[in-house]
Amino acid sequence: MAAILLLPGLALAGFVAMIAIWVLSDDDLFESGPKPVPCVDVLHFGGAELPDGAEMVGECEEQGFQDLYYSARFRMPRADVEEWLALTYPFAPLPETDGCGVHDADLCLTAEDPAGHPDAGAQVVRVSVEYEDAATALVRFSAHTL
Repeated sequence: MAAILLLPGLALAGFVAMIAIWVLSDDDLFESGPKPVPCVDVLHFGGAELPDGAEMVGECEEQGFQDLYYSARFRMPRADVEEWLALTYPFAPLPETDGCGVHDADLCLTAEDPAGHPDAGAQVVRVSVEYEDAATALVRFSAHTL
C-alpha cells in the first residue's frame, strides 16, 4: 500500500527534476544581450536585400526570446536610398524627413508586415537614414515581431 501511495510523489519529483535539468542546460534562457547573426538573415527577416554598392558596418544582431528584434547597419550610395526603399517596401508610407526621433536621421521609414521576401518574418521594419556626406548614407535597419 505504501508503494502505491509513493508512486504519484515519485512521478511528480521526476517531472520537477526533468524540468530543472532542461532549464539549467538551456544556455539561451540566461542570455540577456544581443548576439551576432548573419547580416543577410537580418535583412531577409525584414523583407529586404542588401542594396547594390552597400557595405555592412559592424555586426548584425538578434535579441529576444518570444519577440525577436534584429538590427543591422550599412553604408550605401546616398543617391540610391529612396529608390531602394521604394522598391523594397512598395506598400509602405512615404519616407519621412521630420520627426524620425532616432539618431541624426535625415530620412526614416516604418513598414508594417513586410512581405517582399520569402524569409520575411518581421511584423515591423524601421529604417533610418543619415546622410554622412554628398555621396554616402548610413542606414540603420531594424526588424522585429510585436
